[in-house]
This record gives sequence, structure tokens and C-alpha cells, in this order.
Amino acid sequence: MHLSSAPTPTLHWIQADQPHSALWRSEAGVPPPTRVVMADDTLSAPAACHLAAQGTAMLWRGDFQNAKQLLQAMARRLDAGPARAFRRLDAGPARASRRLDGKPAKPAPDLLTAFNQHRMHQAQRARALGMLLLPFEAGHMLPLRRAPDVQAACTEAYGPSDAPYVASLRELQGLIGAHEWRKKGVNIPSLGARIHPHYGVYSPVRGEYLELIAAQPLPRGEPRGEIGFDIGTGTGVIAALLAKRGISRVVATDTDPRALACAQDNLARLGLSRQVQLLKTDLFPPGRAPLVVCNPPWLPAKPSAPIERAIYDPASQMLRGFLAGLKDHLTPGGEGWLILSDLAEHLGLRSRDQLLGWIADAGLQVLGRSDVRPTHSKTQDASDPLYAARAAEVTSLWRLTAID
Repeated sequence: MHLSSAPTPTLHWIQADQPHSALWRSEAGVPPPTRVVMADDTLSAPAACHLAAQGTAMLWRGDFQNAKQLLQAMARRLDAGPARAFRRLDAGPARASRRLDGKPAKPAPDLLTAFNQHRMHQAQRARALGMLLLPFEAGHMLPLRRAPDVQAACTEAYGPSDAPYVASLRELQGLIGAHEWRKKGVNIPSLGARIHPHYGVYSPVRGEYLELIAAQPLPRGEPRGEIGFDIGTGTGVIAALLAKRGISRVVATDTDPRALACAQDNLARLGLSRQVQLLKTDLFPPGRAPLVVCNPPWLPAKPSAPIERAIYDPASQMLRGFLAGLKDHLTPGGEGWLILSDLAEHLGLRSRDQLLGWIADAGLQVLGRSDVRPTHSKTQDASDPLYAARAAEVTSLWRLTAID
């Protein structure tokens, strides 16, 4: 089912001196290009990059596999220049060290510069690579030589299609990748099962925060173990973990219809549909609970695509909203578990003092904190422009309660 109600725009172009048009699809909300040329197997990567830099899209009419190779070549060219610039900004792991009191040291100014430049490059890169377009026929059919069957992947993201349309090859690759993740799922050791993320719903690949939730003793507030809230459920993995830990009723909330559909699917697979109630609402459900868990986006920056809403939280809106409303949704003696990385602190996007100030202003106090270091590959990749911050990152479970 296609969950977007926004009208589909139209792409216009000239081919063989005749005007043509088709529906334009972009899950990131990118408007249709205004300049379009035909492209085939004769187009070189330098020429394609030059056209993309001018804002000219290329509607592919050649071999599908050659289009994939062209896109890879374009990506290599686009990444070569920024990689040299980022190396000059490398702060080294010592520049993101921690103070003796456990708080992150003041970030090196060039780490924040590296983050801003990294984000700018990613946006420019996405815009340029998104200029290589593919024509689709009704039913999500690709009329190109050596084209794969993409009907299932496109239907999951777009819904049924009864008319031709155009989308970027880069977006199609994202749809195919999401389809494969959905089929095979992500193994969650702390759950003893697999979670199947849907397209547009962030995959729980950072398992360290789930290990914190699995290991933390449940709060002793009454009614203990009877109800828990999962705020911003996404795939439903935290709600499932709370249910597996013995909480008899979990209320999981989200504002994204795709996330709610994904969570519903995962809970049904796990046999937890009766134990977990899904609710479309912003932040908290009605009532109070002895345990309220929230894993908000970790970085206070503007997302450039819908999938990034699970990573970037402009002005820490969700984080601050959770803290501000938590006291009114806890039973006496109850706890709020805030799952948060300190990567934003290492990058200079948010300070520890700010976080502690928001907690105090909300009438909350910290009962304790459990920490774990991430194990994903970027913590070991010294070529990453944000390596110094990633190498020092700690993910924490903050135990919060209301001040009497």
C-alpha cells in the first residue's frame, strides 16, 4: 500500500523534437528536473558529471547494467575531491578525548567544520547522482536491456502503478536494497529473533542500544511490569523487546504510517500483536506508565531525506518534547529510559550541559546511566571525515524519574 497522499508531479522533456511527459516519483520529495536530455551507453562519466553539475538530468535509454556502472563511476569522481579536503580536516582521535569527569571534551572546531562539509557534500552528491533517470512502464516494468524485475520492490514503496513514470536510478537502488532487507530481516540477538524493516523505516542495525535495554532491570514503580510506553517505535523492535521482557501491555507510538505498518508486521511475525498496542500520535499516548522508553534521533540537524528523520532531529525537538512531557506520563516511582548517543556532543552540535539543563527544567532527575561503545565499522575507519568523533562516541541509557 502506498502510504503517501501527496500529489504526484509530472516530468516533461523533448525527445526526437516531440514533447513527452510522465509522472515523476521521488520518495525524498525532490522536484522533477526542468532540463532533461536523452542518454545511452555512449555517455561517459565525466560528461554525465558535467551535465549533473549544470542541473541537467539524463533519461536513460541504454542498457540497464551499463547505467549502474555509469552511476558507480560518477560516484567515484564525486567522492575523489571531498576525500582530499576531509583528510586536511582530520582531527585525529586525540582531539575528541573525554574529560576526567567522563564528559566529552570541548570539540575541536575542525570536527564541526568536517561535519558541516560532510553534510554539504552528501547533499550535493545525492543531487548529482539523482540526475540519472530511468523510464518505467505501468506495473513498474523497466523497458531496458538487461533490466531486473523490480515490481515487488517498487510496489512496496510506491504502491500499484497503472501509468508510466520516471524515477532516478539511485532511488531505485534504495528501493531494491530496502526490499532485500525486508525479506531477510535484521538479526537482533537481545530479542532472539529477526526484525524486518520496511522501506522508509530505519533499520535497527545499531544493536548496542538494544543490549542496554535488555540488560537494565525493570523499574520498581507500580504497577510494575503491567504497562510500558515505547515512544517513536519505528520498526517496533523496542516494543517487542519490552514485551519479551515480561511487560504485559506495551503501547507503542509513532507519527509515520510506514513505521506503524512496519511495526505491525514485525509484531505479528513475533506473535506479540495482542501484547503491544500501536497508536498514531506525536510522542506520548494517554495515561501514565511505570516505564517509558524513547530512542530519539541523535543528531540535532535537518534531515535531507525522509529516512534521515530517524537520525537527525532539528533543534532536538523530539528529545526536548520527550523530556518536557515525561513527568506527566510516569506513575509514582516510574522511570523514563532515554537512549541517546553523545556523538552530537563530540561534534559540537549539543553540549552535555544543555542536555542536563533540559532534564532539570522538565522536573526530572537522573537515577543512573548505563554506557556502551558502538561497534559498527565506522568507529574503526580512520578515513571517515568524522572518525575522531565516532571513535570517542558512547551510547547511553539514561534512567530518569520525576522530582518529588
